[in-house]
Amino acid sequence: MAEKWLCGRFEFTLERPILMGIINVTPDSFSDGGEHATALQAIAHAELLVSQGAQILDVGGESTRPGAAPVSIEQELARVLPVIIAMRDAGVAISVDTCKPEVMRAALDAGADLLNDVTGFRDPAARQVAAMHQTCGLCIMHMQGEPRTMQKSPHYLDVVREVKEYLLEQARLLESMGIDSRRISLDPGCGFGKTVTQNYALINGLDRLAQAGYPVLLGVSRKSMIGAVTGRPVTQRLAGSIAAALAGVARGAAIIRVHDVAETRDALSIWNAVEHGVDKQ
Repeated sequence: MAEKWLCGRFEFTLERPILMGIINVTPDSFSDGGEHATALQAIAHAELLVSQGAQILDVGGESTRPGAAPVSIEQELARVLPVIIAMRDAGVAISVDTCKPEVMRAALDAGADLLNDVTGFRDPAARQVAAMHQTCGLCIMHMQGEPRTMQKSPHYLDVVREVKEYLLEQARLLESMGIDSRRISLDPGCGFGKTVTQNYALINGLDRLAQAGYPVLLGVSRKSMIGAVTGRPVTQRLAGSIAAALAGVARGAAIIRVHDVAETRDALSIWNAVEHGVDKQ
């Protein structure tokens, strides 16, 4: 498994799970759409997440929920750039959640440390942006189809094997362009073109992905897969989200992407105490 992850201005050791806090600067995200839709709201939320222990802030300006409508480059930039600029000196890594090469480039120029691409750098122009920047971290996510159609009858013969093969293929493609493998992380894309059964199979088989040698990012916070098992609405999925995150960490997840940073941090602290012990009496 990976021991180090290069992420722009930051070099993460992977002895303990890394907390990535979600900032959706959108009116239509599935969980918190509209809550942080203005720059001031999003920046205030970002500051809160940092105070709660987030080590990475993942700033997104376009919803990727099933059926979400696309937004223009200009609109997405207007949403994410003020937050990136405001938080770039906050002592945490800044991630931009986008698949648009133009947004990637502008975000990096504004101070972002990580490109988080839900399409897994399928776009050659996105790969060029990643290659031209010498230090930014890269998160390759797996998605079957695209956001507007991804949940229409997703099909796999072996979901863990097929997701792993795709992610490794994309990683090698980036490496063939001279990109340092230590910059790359992999996200199996729970909820992106998978059934509930397939999502949980991915978490159960996460160790198979972690064995590939790249840091694995797991994002399951508040997703419908949690509601499908617990029967809870999106506002009541904290306990289920934490349970899924801990199951992922136990199987090798290195980065946990969450809405609820403080609560997940507490859960991870207890997990770490069990795994590694504590020096308190």
